Amino acid sequence: MTVNLTLVVLAGILFGSGVVLLMARSLVRALLGVLLMSNGVNVVFLVASGAPGRAPIVGKASADGVTVGADGISDPLPQAMVLTAIVIMLAVTAYCLALAHRSWQLSSSDNVEDDPEDTRIGQLADSDRVPDTDYADTTDPHALADAATDDRGDHR
Repeated sequence: MTVNLTLVVLAGILFGSGVVLLMARSLVRALLGVLLMSNGVNVVFLVASGAPGRAPIVGKASADGVTVGADGISDPLPQAMVLTAIVIMLAVTAYCLALAHRSWQLSSSDNVEDDPEDTRIGQLADSDRVPDTDYADTTDPHALADAATDDRGDHR
């Protein structure tokens, strides 16, 4: 099997550009990165499927019903997988564009901001003071269980 070097290089460029765009804070750039990576993976699927051949349903039947010349038939499974991936990426694109539009409406920016809670946890981890629990009051470990029971002792 010979591999088309042009398609391999194209897949590498698409995937590499997609990774660079995906690392951006902008939702639209991240979406473009995901789209480029998806197209790169689709090209890899087509490269891995082998050499192009005849259509899979074309064949000449002999008089006894045996198909003749079926050795040059292309495999339809990678083509079906790429078609399915294109449809899924269309749905993901629509969803991400809706998120970016809503983010733009709320903050006039499509940049993803730092989460304050994530920043706090990162600072605790840097200072090696990560607590074992997220609850601040650990004096009564059964306080949550007691709040869920009523006077008879049954769970609500």
